[in-house]
Amino acid sequence: MTPDPIFVSAIIAAGGRGLRFGGASPKQLLTLGGRPILARSVDAFVGCDVISEIVVALPADLAAAPPAYLLERSKPVTVVSGGDERRASVANAFARVSDRAEIVVIHDAARPLVTGDLIRRTIAAASEAGAAIAAIRAHDTVKQTDGSGAITATLPRERIYLAQTPQAFRVPVLRDALRLGGEATDEAMLAEQAGHVVRVVDGDPRNLKITTPDDLTMAEHFAAGSTQTPALRIGNGYDLHRLVPGRPLILGGARIPFEKGLQAHSDGDAICHAITDAVLGAAGAGDIGRHFPDSDPAWKDADSIELLRRALAIVRDAGFAIVNVDVVVIAQKPKLAPHLEAIRGNVAAALGCDPAQVSVKGKTNEGVDSMGVGESIAVHAVALLSRR
Repeated sequence: MTPDPIFVSAIIAAGGRGLRFGGASPKQLLTLGGRPILARSVDAFVGCDVISEIVVALPADLAAAPPAYLLERSKPVTVVSGGDERRASVANAFARVSDRAEIVVIHDAARPLVTGDLIRRTIAAASEAGAAIAAIRAHDTVKQTDGSGAITATLPRERIYLAQTPQAFRVPVLRDALRLGGEATDEAMLAEQAGHVVRVVDGDPRNLKITTPDDLTMAEHFAAGSTQTPALRIGNGYDLHRLVPGRPLILGGARIPFEKGLQAHSDGDAICHAITDAVLGAAGAGDIGRHFPDSDPAWKDADSIELLRRALAIVRDAGFAIVNVDVVVIAQKPKLAPHLEAIRGNVAAALGCDPAQVSVKGKTNEGVDSMGVGESIAVHAVALLSRR
């Protein structure tokens, strides 16, 4: 039998204010390649297959009203208030990890270009050794000074590493480390002081820490060079349902007064179904039948607005954001004009965007086919997504 995968909790340390960077807002909220730095860091762990949950430590005011991109993710994301120091923020987050956690991986939110490969390698090393960090080998000659600028030693560079995050620990090791007092610049240093061996895995030069505006400029260069798919993606969706007596008519989350409703396994909301297919298709994430099959009793009479929210979480986890959605509803009757604004508002709320990014149009079928004689309703949807 294949052993169950280990439960890995990720802590994203984002409790600082970024005072060295300057600016009116915390640096983790600044954008990199059009996406918030914090969002990029969290997305990397949500998208990593070995991560089971994420705990994000934020400044208290942000923790009280966290950004929307931390909510409704495909993996559990818990937000906690950080402390005055990094260690306090990590300790607050550690207190909220699952009791099932076997390994905890800690990452600075200010390193938004971390890759899934680096996360996995660090966790694998910690699983074997108890603790591991990502670090970069020194390539220049390393000098030690007396603090005044006078060189006191030349250090062998083949033994010098520059520490990065992620840093991963078996739970007992991290617990020992966080119990210690004294000065430390990262959790690995505390683990060393507690007597544990910490292994180094080769880091990534692009996994830089954004501390100054120059760092952000360099990160922009790396982010632009790392885009592997087009910045804009288009998806197409279509749905059709027969009108039958005895069911409510629900379109775009709005209940439309009419003597018939749409026959379906779920609530039959053809607008939401078509949009769901469009956004999933644009992200290359399959279709509504793959994620919410009508063979599954769990989706019987399901609220399709909720299915659309779930689809949005999948799309966000894939690194995309909604640019706009355009919908055409083909229905001879009822007249949809009085309900279009409510539909737009419902769809926009489910997609986490402004109603101005959603267009919904009603058309008749001029008496042709089942739509034209009032026996069915069809919907076409197009979604435009951008890399976040």
